[in-house]
Amino acid sequence: MRTIDLRGKSFSPAELLAAVPRATQARAEALAAATQIVEDVRSGGEAALRDQAERFDRVTGHAIRVPAEHLAEALASVDSEVRAALETAIERVRRGSAAQVPAPQTTDIGPGARITQRWQPITRAGVYIPGGKAPLASSVVMNVVPAQVAGVTSIALASPPQAGHDGRVHPTILAAAALLEVDEVYAIGGAGAIGALAYGVSELGLDPVDVVTGPGNNYVASAKRAVAGVVGTDSEAGATEILIVADEGADADLVAADLISQAEHDEQASAVLVTDSAALAERVAERVAARAAITRHAERVAAALGGPQSAIVLVDDRRMAESFSNAYAPEHLELHLVDAAEAAGRFTSAGAVFVGAQTPVSLGDYMAGSNHVLPTGGQARYASGLGAYTFLRPQQVIEYDHDALARVRSGVVALADAEILPAHGEAVEARFAGAPGAERAE
Repeated sequence: MRTIDLRGKSFSPAELLAAVPRATQARAEALAAATQIVEDVRSGGEAALRDQAERFDRVTGHAIRVPAEHLAEALASVDSEVRAALETAIERVRRGSAAQVPAPQTTDIGPGARITQRWQPITRAGVYIPGGKAPLASSVVMNVVPAQVAGVTSIALASPPQAGHDGRVHPTILAAAALLEVDEVYAIGGAGAIGALAYGVSELGLDPVDVVTGPGNNYVASAKRAVAGVVGTDSEAGATEILIVADEGADADLVAADLISQAEHDEQASAVLVTDSAALAERVAERVAARAAITRHAERVAAALGGPQSAIVLVDDRRMAESFSNAYAPEHLELHLVDAAEAAGRFTSAGAVFVGAQTPVSLGDYMAGSNHVLPTGGQARYASGLGAYTFLRPQQVIEYDHDALARVRSGVVALADAEILPAHGEAVEARFAGAPGAERAE
């Protein structure tokens, strides 16, 4: 991992944003490629999807719409410990998601005048589950459970066909879908899956969805940008990121283990340590080198840690660490600090914050009850992770009676005249024409 030394320097907010490590070129290339893939699916439908499956997944002749028997077989054969873990994760995420559904609120603006704020579920959701380098069965839970909690009744799930499984979706992913009673599943991968969910594929009986969600690589995240405006999307949950803020007392081996845990996802994964301790930085670098050499995905980890998106960042003090972290806005933020619980409130921009050495990101990936579909690429400065609210639309219901309308009649007409939109005022006046006391209420 390279070292970025920011000590002894002063940064404006813009300069700090420029100093954070990002793989900007990779993201730009992904956007161009993903946009073309999405357009191919929009215009070419099933034929385009089959071409992409052959090119990217080395699969031909597979059933794109997953038959019901594949789901049943996968659930019957899934390892019992994996099934138990999935069931526990489902229960925990369901409880965590339930807290994200607001109750309707009615505000009485005045006598006979009220506004009700309600949250309506979307009609149809499309969820994407990665299955390339890692078959993320846990992502089935993280996507489907919040949608179900929100009240979504139609859910389509897409995941790549697997060459090693005769073109089927990975069996653990199918088992998780079956546990959640999702029966509309498609063997489609990458950016093409996002395009298919957004535009629909009539030959497959795949109807367009209202919202597309799910994690993936930079191509999947870029495809969401390509379909934005056609459908709603969650945040662009692209190649994973971890930023760890640690002080002198942190356990270097735990910090190294957590950096590597996210680097194993993908060569484009980002792993960043921010510390004001040069001694800790040196210890972590040593432990990263030792652990990275013996982990199962050592080559992938080496590529991620050696890329421009990963670094050890040296800062002067805690305040600068906070500023750097908030500018970076990581997907996952871990605080290995002696006062982590107290300090957490000052780290305001992160997809999820993991407080203390005993709360690793791996916990959030599976069993914490939080959601692991989170914004990447700095979007945590303005976007949130996936939740039940992703599948809800806030909706205002306005109800005035005649007397309540009379009380604001003159104000509506005055503003309509000021904006040179007289028909607006006339629509109100029409409700009083010929009525006793037709003069305006003052």
